Amino acid sequence: MSLHNLFATGAALAALPLAISLSTAAQAQEYEMAIATLIPENLSNNSIYPALVHFKELVESRTDGDVTVSIFGGGQLGSEVETGSQVQAGGRALQSTILTSGAMSSFYGDYQVVTAPFLFKNWRQAWAFFDGEWFANFMKGTVEAADMRYLGTFDDGGGFVAFTNNERLIKTVDDLKGLNIRTEENPAHVAIMRALGASATPLPWGELITALETGLADGQFNAPVINTTYGLDEVTDYTTLTGHVYNSASWVVSEAWYQQLPEAYQRAITESAREAITLSHGASAALATASWQKSCELFKECYIMPTEERAKMAEIARPAWKTWIVDDYGMDAQLVDDMLAEVESLGESLPEQAYQRYGQ
Repeated sequence: MSLHNLFATGAALAALPLAISLSTAAQAQEYEMAIATLIPENLSNNSIYPALVHFKELVESRTDGDVTVSIFGGGQLGSEVETGSQVQAGGRALQSTILTSGAMSSFYGDYQVVTAPFLFKNWRQAWAFFDGEWFANFMKGTVEAADMRYLGTFDDGGGFVAFTNNERLIKTVDDLKGLNIRTEENPAHVAIMRALGASATPLPWGELITALETGLADGQFNAPVINTTYGLDEVTDYTTLTGHVYNSASWVVSEAWYQQLPEAYQRAITESAREAITLSHGASAALATASWQKSCELFKECYIMPTEERAKMAEIARPAWKTWIVDDYGMDAQLVDDMLAEVESLGESLPEQAYQRYGQ
C-alpha cells in the first residue's frame, strides 16, 4: 500500500466514529413521559411521589435526557378514570397514570380478584406477590383489555387498612354487627362488610367526612396514613387495625406510546420502575407504622386485632367474597383459586426460606 493510500485509509477510519456519532444523533428522538397521580407532590407524607421522583431521575439519566419525565400530582390532570382514559387513548397527551383498585378494575375487570379479604398476612408476602412472576403474567392482560402496560404495584397508603368508627372499639367480628360502614364504590368491599354483619354505604371519597359528621355512616376503613393525614380522628373516636383489605395502586403506561420507544429506552423505563417500586415499599411500611402510632395518640382508643380473631373474620368473609366474585361478578373460579394458591404458597415458603438462610 502506498503512503498516500495509507494516509487516506487512516483518515477514513478516523472519521468513522464521528460519522457514526452524527448518524446516531440524527436518529435520536426525544420522548415525553407525563405521569398523573392523585397523590400530592410531597416527599414526606406519602410513598408514591418520592418513588416517581426517583424514577424520573433514573430514566432521564439512563436515556441521556432523550426521555423526559414530568409528574403531575394532586389530581391536577383529573380523576383516576379520566387519566386512565387518556392513557388508554394512546398516550398522546398523557403517557402514564397511577390507578387504585377500583379505578383499575374499571379498565381491567379481572383486577377485582385482588380485593379478596385477608389476602396477606404481612407486607413481605404482599410485596412478593405483587412483584412476582404470577402477578406480572396476570397483569399482561391490561395490554389487550385497555392498551395499558403494567409497570408495578404501589401500596396504597401502606396497604393494610384500619377501621375507624363512632360507636365502639372493634375487637371481635361481633363488634361489627349493626354498624354502618362507608366503603369505596367497590362492590367487593360492600360484599365483605355485609358478610361480617355490618351494613355498607358506598360513597365517593369527597363525601366521606360529611357522612361521618351527619351519621349517614358510623365508620369507615382506610390505611392508617390516610386516617391521620385527613383528620378522621376529628369525626370518629375508635380505630382498629385489622388489615382485612390490602389497598393497592397500579402503575400503568400507554402501550401504544411504549411501543414507539427504542428497546433501550423501554428497558430503561421497566428497570427504573422496578427500582422505584422497591423504594416505595419500604417508605410505605415506615409511614404506615408511624401513622398507626399517631392514630393511637389522636383517637380516643386504638386496638390491633390479634391474629386469631383476624382468622375468624377471614373464615366468614372469604367464602362470602368468593361467592360474590364468582356468581355475581362473573370471575372465573379457576383464576380465583390460582391466585389464592399463589398467595398461600408464598405465605408458606417465605418464612421457611428466611429460616433456612438466616436461622440455621
